[in-house]
Amino acid sequence: MITVTVPATSANVGAGFDSLGLALSMHNVFTFEEADRIYISSVDNTRVPAGANNLVFRSARAVYDQLGIPLPGLRITQRNDIPMARGLGSSSACIVAGILGANALLGDRLTKRQMLTLATAIEGHPDNVAPAMLGGFVTSVYDEGQVYTVKKHIDEELAFAAFVPNFGLLTAKARAALPQMVSHKDAVYNLSRAALATAAFCDGDYELLGVATKDALHQSYRLPLIPGGDEVFELALDMGALAVYISGAGPTIMAVVRRNDKEFFERASAALAADEKLKAFTVHRLLADNIGATVQ
Repeated sequence: MITVTVPATSANVGAGFDSLGLALSMHNVFTFEEADRIYISSVDNTRVPAGANNLVFRSARAVYDQLGIPLPGLRITQRNDIPMARGLGSSSACIVAGILGANALLGDRLTKRQMLTLATAIEGHPDNVAPAMLGGFVTSVYDEGQVYTVKKHIDEELAFAAFVPNFGLLTAKARAALPQMVSHKDAVYNLSRAALATAAFCDGDYELLGVATKDALHQSYRLPLIPGGDEVFELALDMGALAVYISGAGPTIMAVVRRNDKEFFERASAALAADEKLKAFTVHRLLADNIGATVQ
């Protein structure tokens, strides 16, 4: 039996639309065994597709197809600690798990870059699958069918406050809210900040993150889809967060904080509970996962 553990991810990191992402200390766990047909179950009562349309199975089958090997079935179990449709990379975790699990069953025939390229082809962009597979803070480019990445370990000085609401937001709906065209001014605004965010993580100058995570391409269009989102942004910044941004397509709002600022989480929880409009949100204290997906 093969066991694959995959971390949650937070994509975009503000300005790095479809290119920046980081891995967090929340994980899904999957097991894989060869079988004569498809057996899929969830060990935590989360409802998951049990047939060939299951994303974990589809991703595993893509490995078999790439290698030209027939796949009659698999026995897959899922433990789903990453909440679905919350902008924390639950779909990417399934994709990465399926690919890594299948590759392990077949004797590790694919390289990490081949697996990452396949995962990106399934997901459509690398901002979630890259940190899910590699861990840390990852800058990625998908160019002519190949993925190019740079990973940086995230300093233990940082922690992440995930403001997770009790409602979901499908990525397709969040993408549909975006304009088809953007101005040159907005493109430059994001390009400069995405570069600054990467430099800030690499250099450890985290005071720059407040500016570097500002965005002109997607957040203003998605915030109206997140009731209370504007207020959570304001709340986190007022409490001293280094940066605040929409995690992936949302609806989770992510704040970057100093790890030793433990009062932030206590005060944030109290503020959410005291505001009727913000009671839908729960704040989770997460750390960086610098290891990424593991296979045992």
